[in-house]
Amino acid sequence: MPLSFDKTPSIIPPSPWVVSHYERIPAAGPVLDLACGSGRHARMLAEKGYAVYAVDRDAAAIAGLQGLTRIDAMQCDLEGADWPLTGKHFAGIVVTNYLWRPRLPDVLALLAPGGVLIYETFMLGNEAYGKPSNPEFLLRPGELREIAAAAGLREIAFEEGYTDSPKPAMRQAICAVRD
Repeated sequence: MPLSFDKTPSIIPPSPWVVSHYERIPAAGPVLDLACGSGRHARMLAEKGYAVYAVDRDAAAIAGLQGLTRIDAMQCDLEGADWPLTGKHFAGIVVTNYLWRPRLPDVLALLAPGGVLIYETFMLGNEAYGKPSNPEFLLRPGELREIAAAAGLREIAFEEGYTDSPKPAMRQAICAVRD
């Protein structure tokens, strides 16, 4: 009997950080999943009843989200000269495993009053565990906390340091609200 292999790409489960804080996002407004990749958080949020705007530069990843209920998926360059999200506002912004410092002020400006930011990515020290290892893409200790405070956001929760899940890494995470 021939072996059968499932050809469906495996979906990485949502980040425990996002899962533990998403309910703080107001239900009435849209949520931005920035640099969404395969859409693990966009899918989860849509299943929970949120209207989700999922953006990523990877056209194949975005194609996999097209036509899904409550998800508006858009392929765009988040690091180019033109900011594709100008004029939009969101009740929640979710960012994981992505850092482009030149656009952080633009990202935070998208958060509506009462909106919740859930951000988690790699920090210095991650080079010991693999990629990313370039300091340009690694947060400094306390950096997310400083960025949120400078943008006038109120911190709800913050963590930084070593994690072994889903793989060993150094990470930093914040949940903050725009009052």
